[in-house]
Amino acid sequence: MAAHHCHPYYELFYVETGGCRFTIENNMYDLHPGDFILIPPYVLHYTRYLFGSCKRNTIFFNGQDISENVKKLLPGEGSFFDEMRIFHVPEAYRKQISLLFSQMITEGKISDNFSSPILEMILQTMFLLCGRVCNFFQDIPAEIHTTDRQILTAAKYISEKYTEPITTAEIAAAVGFSPNYLSKKFREAAGIGVHQYLSFIRLKHAAEELISTNDPITEIAFRCGFSDSNYFKDAFKKAYGLAPREYRKTH
Repeated sequence: MAAHHCHPYYELFYVETGGCRFTIENNMYDLHPGDFILIPPYVLHYTRYLFGSCKRNTIFFNGQDISENVKKLLPGEGSFFDEMRIFHVPEAYRKQISLLFSQMITEGKISDNFSSPILEMILQTMFLLCGRVCNFFQDIPAEIHTTDRQILTAAKYISEKYTEPITTAEIAAAVGFSPNYLSKKFREAAGIGVHQYLSFIRLKHAAEELISTNDPITEIAFRCGFSDSNYFKDAFKKAYGLAPREYRKTH
């Protein structure tokens, strides 16, 4: 999807060939062949394809699709599905992973009374195989994935100042760029514009406050840097699929 978004179910994303850049919350990760990324429900994310063609597979599933016995065999045991995970399939096992995806696609086309339990069985087999052979990245970097120190500085400035009415000119001044040059460099590194990233950060914090406080929605919107509560509600619903009030009730 072109815009940042979330959904009420898990997403398992696998890169078969090529590469892409994933942004989750306010962090960015470059994915390459053999990389899996697991995204929990209601976590804001988006994808950018900055490195040419990319063949990828995506599975959407619910927590109850994975048995407790399977969960206990994965890193962290029962807590494996509580947070975002990145794990890598060694080259020797990628054909097996691709075969499981092919089986799911074929079963989806059959779509009879047996399809749902068979798909569930294949999904659990995939997680079991990953648990056995994959390399799991425990220490995920908490910054934008780029070597450009100015872009990292700009992202940090946005993360620290998102509550204020900051402008591109102010962000550019903080890193010693002109506004136009910052916009160009930021889009090259992050795959989105400076204002989009700022909105992304503001929405993320607003979602956290909706869950963790009982403060009025308008107050949260203003506190997170939105000057127009109606604009905030529209932007939030576009990103999270729910209006702020509904999101709070759901969580």
